[in-house]
Amino acid sequence: MGLTFFKAVVSAMSHWSSRFKPGASPRTHLFCASALWTVIGLFLMYRGIGYLSGDNFLPLVLLGIILGSLKSLLILNRSAARGVERIRRFGDNTCIGAVYSWQTWVLVAVMMLLGVIIRMSPVPSPVVGTVCVAIGWALLYSSRYGWQQWFYWHK
Repeated sequence: MGLTFFKAVVSAMSHWSSRFKPGASPRTHLFCASALWTVIGLFLMYRGIGYLSGDNFLPLVLLGIILGSLKSLLILNRSAARGVERIRRFGDNTCIGAVYSWQTWVLVAVMMLLGVIIRMSPVPSPVVGTVCVAIGWALLYSSRYGWQQWFYWHK
């Protein structure tokens, strides 16, 4: 009797949670992943530019874009491609939180914490600004891969 009751409760909870799960199609996941990279990239670039001023403004922005392009081409493009392939394997109604793996969500949290620590540290503003521009540009530039895949999506 106890085991049957337990199975019935688990079944009911599973049915209940699936009704309220924010599920989405793989194409929607791809849109969300690309949009997150784009929005966060633009935000970081905006924030980084805010740290830069004076005579070094343009050279530091250009340096950030060069460094960000290198990061995009050498690291983030592969990460974007892996993410797209992971999303392509999703079925319809996969939870929207699965747009990234749990390891990626942990990495995002660590990177946000590092950003806060760097901004609170005695690191000079031009360095912080250049790093923010570089990371923001890398995300923005690599988001193009996800957008291309989303635009030309087919099952």
